Amino acid sequence: MDAQYYGPIGLGTPAQRFYVIFDTGSSNLWVPSIHCSWFNIACRLHNRYDGSKSSTHKKNGTEFEIQYGTGSLSGYLSSDKLSWGGLAIEDQLFAEAVSEPGLTFVAAKFDGILGMGFPLIAVTGATPPFHKALDQGLLAAPLFSFWLNRDPSSSYGGEMILGGIDDSHYTGEHTWVPVTREAYWQFQLGDISIPGLEVPACDGGCPAIADTGTSLLAGPSTEVAAINKAIGAESAYSLQCKTLVQDYVPQIIQMISQMPLDQVCTSVGLCPMASGNRRLMSAFTSAAHSMLDPFLSRVEGVQGTWAKAADAVRSRYGHQRLLKRHSSSSSASNNIGCDFCNMAVEYIKLALHNNQTLEQIEQEVEALCDMLDFGGPAMVQCAKLKAMPTISFTVGGREFMLTPEQYVLRIDAGGESQCVSGFLGLDVPVGPLWILGDVFIGAYHTVFDVGGSRIGFADAAAGPDPSVGKPQATL
Repeated sequence: MDAQYYGPIGLGTPAQRFYVIFDTGSSNLWVPSIHCSWFNIACRLHNRYDGSKSSTHKKNGTEFEIQYGTGSLSGYLSSDKLSWGGLAIEDQLFAEAVSEPGLTFVAAKFDGILGMGFPLIAVTGATPPFHKALDQGLLAAPLFSFWLNRDPSSSYGGEMILGGIDDSHYTGEHTWVPVTREAYWQFQLGDISIPGLEVPACDGGCPAIADTGTSLLAGPSTEVAAINKAIGAESAYSLQCKTLVQDYVPQIIQMISQMPLDQVCTSVGLCPMASGNRRLMSAFTSAAHSMLDPFLSRVEGVQGTWAKAADAVRSRYGHQRLLKRHSSSSSASNNIGCDFCNMAVEYIKLALHNNQTLEQIEQEVEALCDMLDFGGPAMVQCAKLKAMPTISFTVGGREFMLTPEQYVLRIDAGGESQCVSGFLGLDVPVGPLWILGDVFIGAYHTVFDVGGSRIGFADAAAGPDPSVGKPQATL
């Protein structure tokens, strides 16, 4: 899916190795600590820093905490020698994490995060590693650049160059835009245009962030919903709802005339029997679950993979999911089918009273399906990628195009390829705001110029060889 880009660093003397995300959307370095709790599963499953084994370790002890959507990551500060892309940075202040929230970091392939944003957003005022390297005169130029490999079959994830730019990583010239606020890497984005969209997203311009720590393209939920509609993406659960309409509405109509309304959905097999109720379920029960379960097993694979990326974006920018997911996958098929059925029964009863036809009822209930929002991925048909539109982002007066192959994510769900829109609806407290994550940065080589307070974008080259002779980290 190209959801996580990370690379190696070393802390201490001798160096203790960690894999971290190089993140332009934050400004602190943290890794798990050897002193984390036995109950901290995420910590126990990753590399842990042990200051007692480093001759250059220095105690600090200042408490450290970063708030995520699933809870707070907490620990304390220490300093040590940081080995990073061929650089040796002395006395780098970093956090030893002793508590990591929820399941966010349990399955992560990286150990920690190395923030590459500006000092303004650094928790506790610690100097970010790149700025520390600048202070110590370790870099040829006050900038860094990213080339991300978007080939999921390749073991070579890309390169980050510290203090320079590799010409083999891009083609043409960079388009430069000034940083509008030195906190995140924020700049002014122009219109986001797409055929079929009456009013462009970000109409007239809006603030945006270039964020290497975010997998997706995130923007205001109303604008993202319009974009997904224009590219033909539909909610996975909305699609399933429409399948249920076709398969079950005729049966529900028949049952409504035969029994109390609160028994209809149990009878067709879409709702579980109430506690203590031992009525025989109808012959439709096995058919209902044989149809629902295979689909949902695939959707849950897509949902779970996509949700990890989506939750990471929401957590970073203070957005909480409004709708709670069902607590267990075993009840998911019952709940989705049951929710649909209860909605349909209420509507169908009224429709029959108004003498509507079966065709009219099916059309109206399908329209209700489009109104359902479970906060999940918007899916597209993989076979239709070539027919989907190209989307244009205006930056610095130039149009940067994303093709369907670039903005649609392919996810393997039980051996079957599923295609999911890379656009995520996100309403942040300081919004409206667009976050251009790896979907965009993977298509366009990106230079973060600290000295010039600007960002540059150029067409990314395909598969350059690893750079030689420059401070760099292979991702």
